[in-house]
Amino acid sequence: MGGPSGPGDSSVIAAFHHVLATQGAVIVAIVAVLFVGWNQLRSMQYRRAVARGEQFPAPSGNVALEPSARRFLRITFGLLWLLDGLLQLQPGMPGGLPTAVIKPAAATSPEWVRHLVDSGITVWANHPSVAAASTVWIQVGIGLMLLVAPRGQWSQGAGLISAGWGLVVWSFGSAFGGIFAPGLTLLFGAPGAVLFYVVAGVLVALSDSAWSGPRLGRWVLGATGGLLLGFAVLQAWPGRGFWQGSIGSGSGSLVAMVSQMSQISQPKALSSLVSSFASFDRSHGWGVNLFAVVAMASIGTVLLVSAGSSRPSLRARKMLRPTMVVLAVLCVADWVLIEDFGFWGGTGTDPNSMLPLLAVAVCGFLALTRPAPATQGDTPEMQGAAKGMAESAEEEVSEGSPVLAGVSASTDALGPAASGDRSWWESVDTRYAGRVAAALGALGILLVGVAPMAAAAVSRTADPRIAEAVDGPPNVVSGSAPGFRLVDVHGMPVTLADLRGYTVVLTFLDPVCTTDCPIIAQELRVTNDLLGPAASKVRFVAIVANPVYRSTQNVAAFDRQEGLDTQANWRFLTGSLADLQSVWNAYGVGVQTPPAGGMVAHADIVYVIDAHGTLRRILNADIGSSTASLRSSFSGLLASQVIEVQKG
Repeated sequence: MGGPSGPGDSSVIAAFHHVLATQGAVIVAIVAVLFVGWNQLRSMQYRRAVARGEQFPAPSGNVALEPSARRFLRITFGLLWLLDGLLQLQPGMPGGLPTAVIKPAAATSPEWVRHLVDSGITVWANHPSVAAASTVWIQVGIGLMLLVAPRGQWSQGAGLISAGWGLVVWSFGSAFGGIFAPGLTLLFGAPGAVLFYVVAGVLVALSDSAWSGPRLGRWVLGATGGLLLGFAVLQAWPGRGFWQGSIGSGSGSLVAMVSQMSQISQPKALSSLVSSFASFDRSHGWGVNLFAVVAMASIGTVLLVSAGSSRPSLRARKMLRPTMVVLAVLCVADWVLIEDFGFWGGTGTDPNSMLPLLAVAVCGFLALTRPAPATQGDTPEMQGAAKGMAESAEEEVSEGSPVLAGVSASTDALGPAASGDRSWWESVDTRYAGRVAAALGALGILLVGVAPMAAAAVSRTADPRIAEAVDGPPNVVSGSAPGFRLVDVHGMPVTLADLRGYTVVLTFLDPVCTTDCPIIAQELRVTNDLLGPAASKVRFVAIVANPVYRSTQNVAAFDRQEGLDTQANWRFLTGSLADLQSVWNAYGVGVQTPPAGGMVAHADIVYVIDAHGTLRRILNADIGSSTASLRSSFSGLLASQVIEVQKG
């Protein structure tokens, strides 16, 4: 059936856009319903407040500020998830992501990692349009949930969802960020950008008490420092190709990576910049690597020292701020010159690891230097540490409102208590209801992506549109099917008229073929399984397409070989050469016998004939460079056509 669909296959792209449009319409409907409901509630409360001469909206009491570190982390990763979702809109994603991104990422990993990744590739390859569209909405939904839900259970839930989806992508989509592959280095993106999304999600999911005091900031900075020190050791390890700009006639590891990135489709100015850095590293490989090692080791050491005490010394605090600046410069330089922004080329899924790493580190810095006020549940030591760190911070916590301010724990989430003469809807705080509506809308977007992705993961067959993309859609016809009179494996005569009342799936097979015909036979067997109870009204008929090997013994051997001898509605028919040639000509199936005993060549076509003997569908079953996805897709396509014909 031809070759697998590629990144630029117009049929796959068109199907991707169709799925996006369909799911987008559902999302618009969800958002519209939520907005209309919230607006109606607000209008009713406004009219009642005006009638009573009351203030609208009513004061909601004190509003608790979200800790600055948490707000920064939540908004930053909300925007990153939105960017990732928008990158999934690229036309090359449906057909190109498995072969251009996922499979190469796992190529050098251990076999068990490749096996795990292959399971994810199979789901995507079987349903490229649905998988690509679902990923768009999942990541957009996660991003919006993080942005619109600043406090409380909705916000913590958004963090958990972010961490959960991040783990799925990290394991199945990026082969665990390459941590099990040779050549591991922070400069190339290890341990994977999505792992930092997971960390951020876990941090957002923490309770408010976790953000009280500097303890969380110390943990985050300590972990970041340890990560940098570990990768500094790996970067300095001899024999890994990082100390050399060139090795013999080849390139060192860093030069090879940068040169490869410069070849990606991108603006010429950026390509030239990356190429220039590759040339510089080729000439000064030892110095470039020394700078990277010293920078990572120094930054990691300062972060660990700063995190090592509940109240770091004045010197440590003074070193921490410029160290964060150096970290930012290092991350941005690596992001531009080595990772090449991470999203060029038409199949870039995220901006790579440096920006998420920097965001997590900045969160730790803010949590350490601008801790949230200690709560009543904190220990005296935590309260004293928080007070000391707050006093030592050089700047005050920003008083700007977050995207949507949370509700104070001391304030009823639904607004003022209802009095006896008020309806329940008058007691609802519309500002809080608006936040809930926004969070529900984001959750709805997420579920629009999750539902079809889950269905694709458990589907028994690939998307029929893959077969259509490769071999074209079925031809819809209407005309009397040419009759025939042949014999089955038992020598019993069978005619097309004998099959009236059944939908007939007819094809032509060579019983001694070892390439295409066994595959087509298995596709028909799978089609029979997919039809379920409807298969009782279907007859699968194959007619011999070999002028030499056409005996009933040859036919019976083929049936046994393919496991079709036990399928009750399967018939493999043969006959005299004259009878067979008559049927070949009637159905337009050219059968050619090459010289020197070569394999017989014949057209691979499947016909669907309705219960009245009318030819209704003609499908191209040309195997070509077949894949499991294409074979499964054809079976699903054929089953759908049989059902349509049965329905009339």
